[in-house]
Amino acid sequence: MSRLFLAGALVLSTACSVNVDNQGHIERDDRKFVVDGVATLDLSTFDGVIEVRGWDRNEVEVGIEKRAQDKDIVDRIQVTAEQKGDVITVDVRYSGSSRYIGVGVFTSPTARLIVSAPRRVNVTARTGDGSVVVDRLDGRIEIKTMDGSVRATETSGTLLVESGDGSIRIEDVAGVVEARTDDGTVRVTGVPSSLRVRSGDGSVVLRVRRGAIMTDDWMVTTRDGSIVAELPDEFNALIEAEPGSGDRARSDLELLDQVGGTREQRTLRGRLGAGGKLLTLRTGDGSIRLTNY
Repeated sequence: MSRLFLAGALVLSTACSVNVDNQGHIERDDRKFVVDGVATLDLSTFDGVIEVRGWDRNEVEVGIEKRAQDKDIVDRIQVTAEQKGDVITVDVRYSGSSRYIGVGVFTSPTARLIVSAPRRVNVTARTGDGSVVVDRLDGRIEIKTMDGSVRATETSGTLLVESGDGSIRIEDVAGVVEARTDDGTVRVTGVPSSLRVRSGDGSVVLRVRRGAIMTDDWMVTTRDGSIVAELPDEFNALIEAEPGSGDRARSDLELLDQVGGTREQRTLRGRLGAGGKLLTLRTGDGSIRLTNY
């Protein structure tokens, strides 16, 4: 069996296994931890989805779903789960090889983490190959996937997202946002106070809702793709929009002191509302459009 180390206030643990046609062998462990203050979760898996959702309980529930071709391979998936005070660490590793030589259906080894935690929580979530989903969390949230998409909904505090190859979708966000992907689209909706978005290859859509206030300069860039920025009435910013070669920056908003935005002078500059912090929009190959949210 896989090695499982537990320390701290473990409330309940259960385990089960099942064979599923065409899906290989599946084993599931459920763990519960009681926390007194703001919990800190450090979650990592070598390959698999990570889901973290907030709830109104002073406990953390972790479901670990291990899946592979057969039980012998599942047994090579090693889980370390421990609690020290309000810090909970779950680390899943695979000691075998994912290489397969043969015929027929093969199920690559994966370990999925399904977590419920108090809404006020700090989370670090890392997966080598898989998507990450976080929902209704308030705190410092750090997400990294080498190959997978990221979706964050109703988060506040500080949100740091990095994907090597996948789209990023952030909805109903408040606070500090940093999101970057080497290959994928990025969508951000909400009332960020600090914003830095970068895509190596993909479009970017920014939808800023009423009430958002820039606390520092914002930067939105993509090497290859269009940018659409939807801004609310009474939003204050200095605007600098630099489109790709051969494209234009267009604004449906009333910019004061506007210059550029033509084929001869492609970079568009102006002041929105009372001005203030600088919102930079830049793409290496694509158009830029500013419009009302």
